[in-house]
Amino acid sequence: QVNFVVCQLFALLAAAWFRTYLHASKTSPFIRHVVATCLGLYLALFCFGWYALHFVIQSGISYCIMIIIGLENMHKYCFVFALGYLTVCQVTRVYIFDYGQYSADFSGPMMIITQKITSLAFEIHDGMCRKNEDLTPSQRCLAVRRMPSPLEYFSYTCNFLGILAGPLCSYKDYIAFIEGRSYQLLQPEANGKEDTKYEQTEPSPNIAVAQKLLICGLSLLFHMTITQALPVEYNIDEHFRATASWPVRFFYLYLSLVAARPKYYFAWTLADAINNAAGFGFRGYDKTGAARWDLVSNLRIQQIEFSTSFKMFLDNWNIQTALWLKRVCYERATFSPTIQTFILSAIWHGVYPGYYLTFLTGVLMTLAARAIRNNIRHYFVESPAAKACYDIITWVTTQVAISYTVVPFVLLSVRPSLTFYSSCYFCLHIGSILVLLVFPLKRTPNRSKKPENLQPAWSRKLEEENLLQKNNYSTTKNSFKQSQEISCRYQALKQ
Repeated sequence: QVNFVVCQLFALLAAAWFRTYLHASKTSPFIRHVVATCLGLYLALFCFGWYALHFVIQSGISYCIMIIIGLENMHKYCFVFALGYLTVCQVTRVYIFDYGQYSADFSGPMMIITQKITSLAFEIHDGMCRKNEDLTPSQRCLAVRRMPSPLEYFSYTCNFLGILAGPLCSYKDYIAFIEGRSYQLLQPEANGKEDTKYEQTEPSPNIAVAQKLLICGLSLLFHMTITQALPVEYNIDEHFRATASWPVRFFYLYLSLVAARPKYYFAWTLADAINNAAGFGFRGYDKTGAARWDLVSNLRIQQIEFSTSFKMFLDNWNIQTALWLKRVCYERATFSPTIQTFILSAIWHGVYPGYYLTFLTGVLMTLAARAIRNNIRHYFVESPAAKACYDIITWVTTQVAISYTVVPFVLLSVRPSLTFYSSCYFCLHIGSILVLLVFPLKRTPNRSKKPENLQPAWSRKLEEENLLQKNNYSTTKNSFKQSQEISCRYQALKQ
């Protein structure tokens, strides 16, 4: 853990140096790729020793698969190999070396590399094998139209900005950053056939980085003080279960899981700050003209803590992983996309039985929450008072349901997890099943609309804005609308 924090702080300093002295306006993309890759591999070697070879082996074999296997099937082979290699490493680490250890381990970075390998494989398949009209808008945005060179590929998978803690970013976003195109907008011509580029003002990330480092400091302080006093394991303490009332037990359950989150807040926010310090993560300007540095952000703390639905919590927790699951699984699943997505998430996280208990419970909770929302919520939206009451009740229910669901994720093993659930008489499991029996799930008649059920509103908005803002992301379908919106934004920017 000390190695991890030291390496991330070094990466933060290196990112500031990278932006200042190796800026795209001063340095060729080749040099930026080489430096980013070498620094990433050095940090991996320092933090994990020779286990870092797994990163190179996994990435290298996956690239060979992309080259050797035809475009029609290489995304499937890459997906199976990358996920299988990750699983083998997780099995050996967990069941041979250090079961139950929370220390930083080499399979953590491999989880991010697996996301990058599989995402890129699907993006290349979409861009070079599938017809444009068969792609969803987000798939058209992210489609890669040429095979990356080995340097570009290894720079993407092993760069120092995200090799230790991520977050995942799209290949096109990363290449645009390296080549200095992150601040270019595309404006379609009137005929909708050609795009002309103009530059946005390149904002300084210093304020965004300082704010995120402040969040890191507060999260670390909270973790080192409050978290230690509220262990999740106390939920299965025999004396506590025997003496505490149900309201007290559920209140402690909520507090203990809230206290377990700051370590994730710290790690993910620090990773976000590192990317921003290098100049990566800019996503345009908001309506007030303020720069937005949340392109690769992995969480939204306020929305997490005040979630009023299970879906809202998932949409704002580990955001880039949720987008990865949506893009490689949910949108492409031919049946039961929700169940397949949760199973993939469990496999990707690791081989601890607690992960599978959590995600199988999550399937029930998600379906039950969706059924309640579809059948009940519309009765409460007319009156502000009724809506406020509904929000309070759903906030309490959501926080309890989330805490109940993720206990096995923290406890890891089957016995303590079942001890906890049995002490609660599997109440939320039974409640969810009863909800699904009573309330019908409204099915979407058009299969093409299914991804929107899982995709959060902010994500749809993000992808729509990317159509307007990102290099090589524009399409000719909505060229007139895009031209109008970009012109308005450009005029506002000039003012």
